[in-house]
Amino acid sequence: MTEINPVTTLTREGDVAVLTLNSPPVNALSAQVREGLFNGFKAAAASDAKAVVLICEGRTFIAGADITEFGGGPTGAASVDDVQKIMESSPIPVIAAIHGTALGGGLEVALCAHYRVAVPSARLGLPEVALGLLPGAGGTQRLPRIVGVETALEMMTSGRHVPAPEAARLGLVDEIVEEGGLREGAVAFANKAVAEGKPLVKVSANNARLEAAKGHPEIFAAFRKANARKFRGFVAPESNIRCIEAAVNSATFAEGMAEEHRLFRELMAGPQSAAQRYYFFAERQANKIPDVPADTPVRPIRKVGIIGAGTMGGGIAMNFANAGIPVVIVEVQEVALTRGLGVVRANYERTASRGGLTAEQVATRTGLITGSLEMSALADVDLVIEAVFERMDIKKEIFAKLDGLCRPGAILATNTSYLDIDEIASATKRPQDVIGMHFFSPANVMKLLEVVRADATAKDVIATVMKFAKQIGKIGVLVGVCNGFVGNRMLKQRQNEAQKLMLEGAMPWDIDRVLFDFGFPMGPFAMSDLAGLDVGWVKENSKSATVRDVLCEMDRRGQKTGAGFYDYDAERNAKPSPVTEGIIKDFMARTGAKPRAVSDAEILERTIFPLINEGAKILEEGKAIRASDIDVVWVNGYGWPVYRGGPMYYADQIGLPKVLAKMQEFQAAMGDEFKPASLLERLVAEGKTFADFKV
Repeated sequence: MTEINPVTTLTREGDVAVLTLNSPPVNALSAQVREGLFNGFKAAAASDAKAVVLICEGRTFIAGADITEFGGGPTGAASVDDVQKIMESSPIPVIAAIHGTALGGGLEVALCAHYRVAVPSARLGLPEVALGLLPGAGGTQRLPRIVGVETALEMMTSGRHVPAPEAARLGLVDEIVEEGGLREGAVAFANKAVAEGKPLVKVSANNARLEAAKGHPEIFAAFRKANARKFRGFVAPESNIRCIEAAVNSATFAEGMAEEHRLFRELMAGPQSAAQRYYFFAERQANKIPDVPADTPVRPIRKVGIIGAGTMGGGIAMNFANAGIPVVIVEVQEVALTRGLGVVRANYERTASRGGLTAEQVATRTGLITGSLEMSALADVDLVIEAVFERMDIKKEIFAKLDGLCRPGAILATNTSYLDIDEIASATKRPQDVIGMHFFSPANVMKLLEVVRADATAKDVIATVMKFAKQIGKIGVLVGVCNGFVGNRMLKQRQNEAQKLMLEGAMPWDIDRVLFDFGFPMGPFAMSDLAGLDVGWVKENSKSATVRDVLCEMDRRGQKTGAGFYDYDAERNAKPSPVTEGIIKDFMARTGAKPRAVSDAEILERTIFPLINEGAKILEEGKAIRASDIDVVWVNGYGWPVYRGGPMYYADQIGLPKVLAKMQEFQAAMGDEFKPASLLERLVAEGKTFADFKV
């Protein structure tokens, strides 16, 4: 064995040289890795070996570029381009042996091997679009040459991780070898390549798959049109598309590479990629709890109980069944339980009808969910989640029963979206076992899980729930107890201002348009129509006190009735409503308010800046650990555009002095509800940002 450098070694198996990379945790393409690969391939080519296999130790192949080096200057080490060139120009066959993931720069390196073998569990992809970037090491030029233009467009603009069997069907992988036998399989493939005199295939020189797209710009036009809604606001997908167009239309590979490099530099220097890279690290940072060490023991979760078979309860249950964990749902009425279980089954069957699940998977997952009308069914669960009405008396009654029923050590969680969890915990003799698990609707779809830490919550309970969030496919963010926690507490500020602006002269569709153009999937009034204006509305108590009351009294309850703030056609397409406009003007006349012109800039500032100001109060009170945690909540739970990083990041980018000045202006004009947070004032005085703040 020859040690090339601390992370790479070169060994021999007969006529095959094996270059092994071992750079934990994910073999990222750091300077040391690049140097080791370059010198390793150079040494293999200079030896009497007849082929060389590149294989990685640890849990994965090269997972991608070392993102910590982004934006830095030259390192003096071999570049990715140097590694790729020595691989492609190797006088002996180069075989990439792939397990785990070959993503981004990892796949770009593998595409410069003459052949690729992989185990069935491996995944391959070019996910740079998620960082607001494009593959910058030839991926945009090589991928369409090997899988075709249409597939490359889909893969690169979605960032999808393609399973190895599918990659083999696409031609991206040349052979699938059995799990646990990657090294042996790759060496056998290399020997076969030598024995059969297989050519040294250079993907960069293969233009056959591009020819079908030459002279057919409609391929790209149709793709853009089909994905316009998904790509709205993002710049990286379009740059990826333009690179593939360059691969098709350029006279040479080098010409296409020049366009790739130009667009990569443009994206790298732009604000969207900076925001998306910030968010990449923010999401990972959210898992780090300063007073809960990573090695904190966790409690085993083998069975879960859920109280309430409504929309939330059923959706929550699906998360656990999807992860293979048995769930028992408890309801008080047979009809409610039957309906809830039926909705769960219908959701699974709908997914299966679209090809997302097999019939066997549907049967397995529904089989993991059982129902009961008896609380005693929760006696042996490891975690129970209460998901009933938002009434404190009901929740305390339930937790008192759970206290005497559940086994010692069971975690007692509430899905409340704003109630005081310390008060809920006071109904038990084990407050250390009580925690908030605030799922977002629809619970089987939305990624965010606000993990709410009460005063007495034990550290191992926090560690368990944060770890379990990952297991069920959620992004967990630890927050503290306060009304509405982090997300809803901030959302209330936006909703309040939207309602006030509506009665100052801005129509609902004006407000929605501004927030939609900012990047939200929809504005507050469109969202209300979608959810149903009658959620929480009681007909018997309604006295036409608000615009919403009047709309509901007129049976304009949102999309489901064909009218709400908006009017809807048969396909639920919205259009501004003269009825709603008339109601709003009546309310203004009643209060003596005179309609005024409200600019788009004011709408944005009035709905966003108070939200940011509330985030500053949350930080100051210690209800969020970091400003970046707030951003993760808003990106995943409330549709904040990831290319703007999150509300706190956005505030830092536009400048905290601007936010403070505007809040002071609002306070002078409209009262102390706009009083700037003391943290905001302090950070501006000190010339600091939210990112600088530490609890």
